[in-house]
Amino acid sequence: MDIFAAGQRPTQRASSDWFTGTVWQDPIVEAPEPARLRALRVSFEPAARTAWHTHPLGQTLYVTEGVGLVGLRGEPPRVIRAGDTVWIPPQEEHWHGAAPDTGMTHIAMQEAQDGAVASWLEHVSEDEYRVTPKA
Repeated sequence: MDIFAAGQRPTQRASSDWFTGTVWQDPIVEAPEPARLRALRVSFEPAARTAWHTHPLGQTLYVTEGVGLVGLRGEPPRVIRAGDTVWIPPQEEHWHGAAPDTGMTHIAMQEAQDGAVASWLEHVSEDEYRVTPKA
């Protein structure tokens, strides 16, 4: 058993290679093999978001604070709020982040396959981000 004390692992700013705007990440778990679970607490400032990406075994998001958006390729984004849980199936191209005027924090949970948890694609354009969300 391992216990990681609060504050033992520093908050990191997310890479601009895969995120637009200011995004902070706090590691929760990166379980050693044969386990595959990876989880992060991710905090998005208003209008910050991920790039388009996929996960080999899918992803679960649990929104803990604020209001955000999650988008699937070819569809308008959907609004997500504190308390919502989102399941994204394997290989589904998607993005997620904060609403334009409100920050959002979620727990992102995914499993690694052959050491990889995500395949990163292009950044979400302003036009894609600003599409009116689906009700």
